[in-house]
Amino acid sequence: MKPTKHKFSVLKQICELIPGHLVTKLAKKHGVDIKSRTISPWSHVIAMLYAQVSHSMSLNDICDSLKHHASKLNTIRGATPPSRNGLSHANKIRHADMAQELFWHVLEYLQNANPKFGYSHRYGKLPRRFKRLIHIVDSTTIQLVSNCMDWAKHRRRKAAAKCHLRLNLQTFLPSFAVVREAKPHDCTQAKMLCSGIKSGEIVVFDKAYLDYDHLYELKKRGVFWVTRAKKNLSYIPASTGIFLKKGIVEDRLIQLYPAHSKQDYPKPLRLVTATILLDGKQVQMSFLTNNTTWSARSIADLYKSRWAIEVFFKQLKQTLQLSDFLGYSKQAVQWQIWTALLSYLLLRFLAFMSNWKGSFSRLFTTVRAVLWSHFHLFKLLNSYGTAHGPPKIIATPYQAYLPGFAF
Repeated sequence: MKPTKHKFSVLKQICELIPGHLVTKLAKKHGVDIKSRTISPWSHVIAMLYAQVSHSMSLNDICDSLKHHASKLNTIRGATPPSRNGLSHANKIRHADMAQELFWHVLEYLQNANPKFGYSHRYGKLPRRFKRLIHIVDSTTIQLVSNCMDWAKHRRRKAAAKCHLRLNLQTFLPSFAVVREAKPHDCTQAKMLCSGIKSGEIVVFDKAYLDYDHLYELKKRGVFWVTRAKKNLSYIPASTGIFLKKGIVEDRLIQLYPAHSKQDYPKPLRLVTATILLDGKQVQMSFLTNNTTWSARSIADLYKSRWAIEVFFKQLKQTLQLSDFLGYSKQAVQWQIWTALLSYLLLRFLAFMSNWKGSFSRLFTTVRAVLWSHFHLFKLLNSYGTAHGPPKIIATPYQAYLPGFAF
């Protein structure tokens, strides 16, 4: 089946998902419009989006391609191709807070336009017995070149940035994100990442975010949390309950022993030690939580669902352009990371609207191959692929009716 033609290019259809007034409004708010002499804020955003969805390798790659398709680019609300130096300068001096706010506004706009967006992409390994909203908190390190050492020094000879993220497990979409240099410890971002979690909801995070003062604050707010216990955990048993069944080695209440830890978290904690299958081997892991009513297996399964955010980071880093950076300044790196998140969001919405059944990487390569073509994007994705479902099984065989023959 040939794809249906469309009067606009595929790239234009993607960019039309962004509200028309939004970029201009944010440019005025962040003072970007004052610095826009040769490249308008809208042209800048389109160029960075194109860098992601086309997986461009350099500034020349972006600018040359957009220049060759200048007439089609101009149909996208008057966008114009930037020069190499102009795009490099825009990434360096324009504040990346504009790109960050653009992502959150577009996410809100798409969810308001279709409230079911995201819920069809439920994480398959989510424990179905939990009806509460579950948040996963973690970070991913983005390696940078040595030219970024002045602001993103991570090791003695390495530079890196980190994206701290809170993932909504029901929608598989970000709820909060922070992009900054990788040197500060993860626990310093814990309070900011969990600030919007409401009473009765659940948050799961790794032991890198373990901060007893923050955990006690979550308990007072009525938030349930699950995390891994550190190996050097010091405590006094507060109960004698030990259960050896269904892979559960230990389940008891504990009281933190050091005076400073007990001062940060004065209430008892629940310690669960379970046997987990990891890389084909049975290993023991210990978990901490403030919930005393869930079964021990449910707590272990909740922490196991934390792997969902690793799947999210894998889709983001292995598909979009987060390996070759277009600039070395802090603003340029943050512009590229936030536009990568925006590109991911737009592609996820396309997959939702077209009932896409394939993987995210296959969706990306399909869209990238037809960016300048005039195909109807939703219909193309809806009918893409050669694999179909199995044929229907007929309960009784059909009988042919032939005139003149008696039965």
